[in-house]
Amino acid sequence: MREVYFIKQNKEKWLGIEQVIQGKIKKNPDDLSSLYINLINDLSFAQTYYPKSNTTVYLNHLSSQIFQKIYKTKRVEENRLLYFFKTEVPLLVYQYRRYLMYAFIFFILFTSIGVLSAIYDKDFTNIILGEGYVNETIENIKKGNAVGVYQSGSTWGSTIGIIFNNIGVGTKLYLYGIAGGVGTLYALLSNSVMLGSFQYFFYDYGALMDSARGIWLHGVFEIFSMVVEAMCGLILGASILFPRTLSRFNSFKSGFKDSFKIFLSTVPFTICAGIIEGYVTRHALIMPLILNLFIIFGSLVIIGFYYFIYPSIVYKKINTTPNDAVL
Repeated sequence: MREVYFIKQNKEKWLGIEQVIQGKIKKNPDDLSSLYINLINDLSFAQTYYPKSNTTVYLNHLSSQIFQKIYKTKRVEENRLLYFFKTEVPLLVYQYRRYLMYAFIFFILFTSIGVLSAIYDKDFTNIILGEGYVNETIENIKKGNAVGVYQSGSTWGSTIGIIFNNIGVGTKLYLYGIAGGVGTLYALLSNSVMLGSFQYFFYDYGALMDSARGIWLHGVFEIFSMVVEAMCGLILGASILFPRTLSRFNSFKSGFKDSFKIFLSTVPFTICAGIIEGYVTRHALIMPLILNLFIIFGSLVIIGFYYFIYPSIVYKKINTTPNDAVL
């Protein structure tokens, strides 16, 4: 069947499903289940005969939206917060997974720029980090305490300040995406260049290993969350620039709704990063090395699994057992 005829044959049905998703037409859970199964059949057909078509992209987006609608109206009671983190966010991350890839590519590129800039310009680190911070850290390194800057202030006060600061940084990374994603890339550039020059600074003074034992205790959650927040900003920007078959305003509403949910999922990781930085990082050099490694790699496994592996597991589980998904 030619794609044009396929679209013409099903256009009214798909537009009706859009009306249901937007709440303009009310359907009970059983009717929604029938719509979902019917739409999955159309998606399977499109993936087989028009794999690279915009029709396939559109149907994939529509099926994910109707699936979420089913779960919001289903009759089985479920813990909403548990469902949000266990199913809803992973499905959204899977749907927008290419934006996570883009965010990591830009992060690696921008961090490399920071490293190279620090290598070829010895004053670059002073400009980026501030001369006062650099001088204080150099003195701490000479004293054999590379993480001394994390030992100032009370644990509780430091933790609260760090959490709010990190959430503020993440919010900027996300909301700056409203400028077509350019604002998000600028914010990511600033933070990544700082990170790259920061790490090279410790390498240049022979304290990279000591600094890594402390910085990455909290840095895994903090930096990974930063990249996911940049992903959310790129999704927001793309919803404005590339509305596909939707009006630009409806595309923006959909993009904001989806990206905001993913952004919210980073908050627990950001809070954990703040707690670790406030309470644990200050003891990094007196802790057993095995404990440092356990926290660092344990954090990496947890957050990496949640955003890279678990979304595929949830998606495959739902799409291989469609009847179970709508009970």
